[in-house]
Amino acid sequence: MQVARVIGTVTSSFKHESLVGAKLLLVQPLLADGEGFDGDPQIAIDTVAAGLEDRVVITSDGRLMREVLNSKRTPARWSTIALIDEPTD
Repeated sequence: MQVARVIGTVTSSFKHESLVGAKLLLVQPLLADGEGFDGDPQIAIDTVAAGLEDRVVITSDGRLMREVLNSKRTPARWSTIALIDEPTD
């Protein structure tokens, strides 16, 4: 599991049948300080109704992806599993 920030959405005119109807997010994994970037942005399946700039917890749990997408074979790797509350001023 890792904390990431949603930096966009992904659209595709052609995708694997297991991804049809799934909301795809572009997420930027973050370092432990919550500010620095940890690697390249990733595509994640949205399971928590995340929006642009939200901080989320992502996982690369393949078993979870197969269950969420109801598919024995899917190319999906990352998914969101939690929204992180932002402190209000």
